[in-house]
Amino acid sequence: MPILNKDMALCISLSGRPSNLGTRFHNFLYDELGLNFAYKAFRTDDIEGAIRGVRALGIRGCSVSMPFKEAVIPLIDELEESAAAIESVNTIVNDDGRLIASNTDYEAVASLIGSHGLDPAVPVVVRGSGGMAKAVVAAFRAAGFVELTVLARNREAGTALARKYGYRWTAQEPAPAPAVLVNVTPIGMAGPDADALSFSEQQLSAALTVFDVVAFPAETPLVRAARAAGVPVISGSEVVALQAARQFERYTGVRLSAEQIERASVFSRQE
Repeated sequence: MPILNKDMALCISLSGRPSNLGTRFHNFLYDELGLNFAYKAFRTDDIEGAIRGVRALGIRGCSVSMPFKEAVIPLIDELEESAAAIESVNTIVNDDGRLIASNTDYEAVASLIGSHGLDPAVPVVVRGSGGMAKAVVAAFRAAGFVELTVLARNREAGTALARKYGYRWTAQEPAPAPAVLVNVTPIGMAGPDADALSFSEQQLSAALTVFDVVAFPAETPLVRAARAAGVPVISGSEVVALQAARQFERYTGVRLSAEQIERASVFSRQE
């Protein structure tokens, strides 16, 4: 990293529960590419004050995580299509005091749907109804998927999400069938549900593709079970690396190669 100096551009993240993934990803690439940038994660409970600081201090870029992805919308000046489509923000660029917001989670999921060759004629089951689920469901709708079921315990959130995009909601796991299974819940993440599966083994055995957006650990129980069953997998590590790369490009103007993204992703996961 270059020595801190008055001309250094600062990028930050704002979250209720910050991690080192983004900090390590971005700073690794700043160092590798010799860019006069630094990245720092912050925890805040004052999102309005934090966004005023972004504008007032000339902070170049700001990643936004839960629980602020919707709360920041009234605080910025322009919504790009990726954020407007799902009414959720995860990236802010400060362009000489004008704050422009986008959602690179949505962009990453949409890109992975295409690069993995998922067939729009295949049914999809999305488990979860939170902010990331909105990005996932919207990306499948934009890709032309006609049959999608939102599987969520929260009836109000689940039905609202499904209806917004013309899909159906259920609280009960559908019968096993050839489908794309997508986990957008914390199941499989470090914590009380670290060893749990978000879909039954019967569902997994019938699946055509399993997509787990949980980014840490990279090999969740769902991913391991799908690989063991010979089912193609899209992992959360792919999502987080690709969305971070899209943020990096917006902040710096530098387009990254697949090899650079992979190196930064591997580095970001080291203890």
